[in-house]
Amino acid sequence: MTEPPARRRNERENLPVADQSLIRETACAVVDKLNKGEVTPLDLLDVLEKRIADVDGKVNALPTLCFDRARKHANELMKRPKGERGLLAGMPIPIKDLTNVAGVLTTQGSPIYRDNIPAKSDVLVEHLEAAGGVVYAKSNTPEFGAGANTFNEVFGPTRNPWDTSRSAAGSSGGAAVALATGTAWLAHGSDMGGSLRNPASFCGIVGLRPSIGRVAHTPAAAIDRNLGVQGPMARNVEDLALLLDAMSGEHPADPLSLPKLPTSFLSAVRGGGKPKRVAYSRDLGITPVDPEVAAITRKAAQRFADAGVIVEEAHPDLSEAHECFHVLRAFDFALSKAALLRAKRDQLKPEVIWNIEEGLKLSVEKLERAEAQRVAMTARTLEFFEKYDLLLTPATIVAPFPVENRYVAECDGKKFDNYVEWLGIVYAITLVCCPALSLPCGFTASGLPVGLQMVSAPRGEAPLLAGARMLEDILGVRGSTPIDPRPPK
Repeated sequence: MTEPPARRRNERENLPVADQSLIRETACAVVDKLNKGEVTPLDLLDVLEKRIADVDGKVNALPTLCFDRARKHANELMKRPKGERGLLAGMPIPIKDLTNVAGVLTTQGSPIYRDNIPAKSDVLVEHLEAAGGVVYAKSNTPEFGAGANTFNEVFGPTRNPWDTSRSAAGSSGGAAVALATGTAWLAHGSDMGGSLRNPASFCGIVGLRPSIGRVAHTPAAAIDRNLGVQGPMARNVEDLALLLDAMSGEHPADPLSLPKLPTSFLSAVRGGGKPKRVAYSRDLGITPVDPEVAAITRKAAQRFADAGVIVEEAHPDLSEAHECFHVLRAFDFALSKAALLRAKRDQLKPEVIWNIEEGLKLSVEKLERAEAQRVAMTARTLEFFEKYDLLLTPATIVAPFPVENRYVAECDGKKFDNYVEWLGIVYAITLVCCPALSLPCGFTASGLPVGLQMVSAPRGEAPLLAGARMLEDILGVRGSTPIDPRPPK
């Protein structure tokens, strides 16, 4: 799907074409340049096309490119006056390969859909394009987003740019790697069991799982599916807030979607809001954690005290999370993929088959128990946030692992029962309906990124982002990406 490079004259004759220094600018700075006419959307597409050619072969983040479509869209956008081209003003955006983009190969990482070109875009994509986003690529994902390691039989594995022998996590691994390597300024992702937060942690960027309904999308399989949500990914908190502003808002096609708030998330970030009391938990009481990861995240959380914030060790009771998530996730797979199991079983990876079959075996009694557990855990979490403004934990319980390992089978002496149990620290937060992000907070002794999960009460994205921006300033890790892919040490 890669198109040959195309060069063109800039609409401003005195500007250089494809200025590669732009890849190191923040998204907010690039949008400002777009609004001032200092660069054009076509300039940015030129920059990205060159950067992708230079680095993506080493990491495989963006296997499907659609620059012809992007330039057509950019040219249409540029017919409008500068300053009237939407919130993103022509900013290029890659879309995760689980989400339909009209006229662009959308495989869901599955051989079943290796030739699938949808005629209509998802509501999410239409919303982003209406806000001035320009789609130029699809980012790699594991088959149907299943598993927190980005590999599939259509495009192969996506590699971590900090060490290309390591996993980028998943399922939004391609998006995270594109940001980390400078082949994107902003990126779309999605998250059920940490699919935004895990790759953000592994790749040293920021990813946000918003509240249910914050970002409208086209429903599939069931109107009220809500374990999975769509969300923004970026290199820093301000850029993340910018993309959340562009993504958020209600749509009649998505009955769960929420209206835009009167104050933008970017304004909330820049307003300097400060939490008074935060809680740190090494493990939420439910999972082993690599000791080095625990030490790095605890040290980062304690840095809130530098700004006068009270930091205590605490967490809500989420002891039922593993049983609850296993049941509800399996049910979701049965709802959405049972027809594929019946018709295309030989083309599904083993983990997807296992998920679907687990869902088909469920009884109504098990579903009733899981839903009751979710309600109870959510109530306890809401009570917890009456005392604490934020909850902080490791975003991922291990540092990036070898890319050939399909998943984490063991951590700190604990062997896991299945291929998703190692994700408990993030899927527990999914279950209680809270917005959560992964913020870069340090590096292991071997130089691999570690992310801090930051959680707020439901619909609390504004204070969450403001708190994340404060800690980002204290930690001083902003600007560590983009990087050129690094070979194994």
